[in-house]
Amino acid sequence: MRVLIVGLLDGQIGAASKIAMDRGAKVMQADSIEHALVTLRAGHGAELVLIDLELDIEHLTRSLAAEHINIPVVACGTTTNAEAAVKAIKAGAKEFIPLPPDAELIAAVFEAVAEEHYALIYRDPAMEKVISLTNQVAASEATVLISGESGTGKEVLARYIHRESRRADRPFVSINCAAIPDNLLESELFGHEKGAFTGAIARRIGKFEEANGGTLLLDEISEMDPRLQAKLLRAIQEREIDRVGGARPVKVDIRLIVTSNRDLEAEVQKGKFREDLLYRINVICVDIPPLRERPKDIPILTKHFAKKYAELNGVPAKPVSAAALEALSRHDWRGNVRELENVLHRAVLLSAGHEIEPEAIMLSGGTRSIADVAEAGNTATEPHTESGALVGRTVAEVERDLILNTLDHCLGNRTHAANILGISIRTLRNKLRLYTSKGIQVRMPRESSGAAV
Repeated sequence: MRVLIVGLLDGQIGAASKIAMDRGAKVMQADSIEHALVTLRAGHGAELVLIDLELDIEHLTRSLAAEHINIPVVACGTTTNAEAAVKAIKAGAKEFIPLPPDAELIAAVFEAVAEEHYALIYRDPAMEKVISLTNQVAASEATVLISGESGTGKEVLARYIHRESRRADRPFVSINCAAIPDNLLESELFGHEKGAFTGAIARRIGKFEEANGGTLLLDEISEMDPRLQAKLLRAIQEREIDRVGGARPVKVDIRLIVTSNRDLEAEVQKGKFREDLLYRINVICVDIPPLRERPKDIPILTKHFAKKYAELNGVPAKPVSAAALEALSRHDWRGNVRELENVLHRAVLLSAGHEIEPEAIMLSGGTRSIADVAEAGNTATEPHTESGALVGRTVAEVERDLILNTLDHCLGNRTHAANILGISIRTLRNKLRLYTSKGIQVRMPRESSGAAV
């Protein structure tokens, strides 16, 4: 693992660096957040950032997000103040490591962060066939096209291919082509020179150069503008790129993996994807089946996510009941593994008994349980609305009831409720403040359901 440590390497953080290196990590160091960003922009990739708690963690995580640099951040510090650790997590850190450092704890945190990002969990024969094919081609230099519905785990499989390849000790760099505006994607891929366009205040190394010697993942390549596809085709053929505003080409040595949730041959027929580019990337095609076609994966994934989110939220781990597993296995997972993961995160927070029962497994944004769907005799297709209950009501009224009911389910815990609702804690607090100003009862933490502000 390649680790970038942000902070001065004196005292305890220096000891943490030595432990990381003793555990096989390749360590780089930056004494400030700006230095760290310069290091990452220059293509010195890292798989994890370890930052001193005294620095502005939120500034780092916001800057990484703004520049589409997807790296987990772990905070460390000498404080024993739990509030400081909670603040670091809220600022975007994945974990907190107390100092002085403990070798086993550092190893465990690094392993947990890596597992969260790279875990490949399966048991179904359909996935065994996928992994068997993957193992055959992983050690080669062939370009791999991974297809499958959204949420099936295409990036996880891409990382697995890299770990099993001859480039495993070199960088793995990914870029989501659907998440970056077309006018910025070229610069993200190929980099730019200072002054190449408005806002280009310094040279920026692109993903191709950052991945040099390793593996580059182009996630959701079907979303790329056809005009940029021509430049990508040249980069793949010639193994050289042109920075935006650059005067000469730059040679790169990469192994390419691409993913798509669309039928690329159909996109070619529509004129939305270049046929010659498809031929270049479709050397080895691996198709990941949707979760509904690999039912034996559901129990093992369910148990994995239940344990993961119990640990993440600091609540006791609970087994998933046989009835809940049966209901989960019958459900048609349109969002695939990603949807299952979100559902289990909610279930861990909402479960009140000794086991996670069907009533705690909320679907469709937390408004309807899997038990309700099963009782209605329709586990395959979950209804999006209950028109009889919604007609005649305003959006604001429906939103208010959803927020208050979710808060009640979470026993007043604002953080858990915000996670379930998919909104920030600040947005939730603003909504609750609005409701209380109108005289509406809002549940406080650890109060009974009838409590009010």
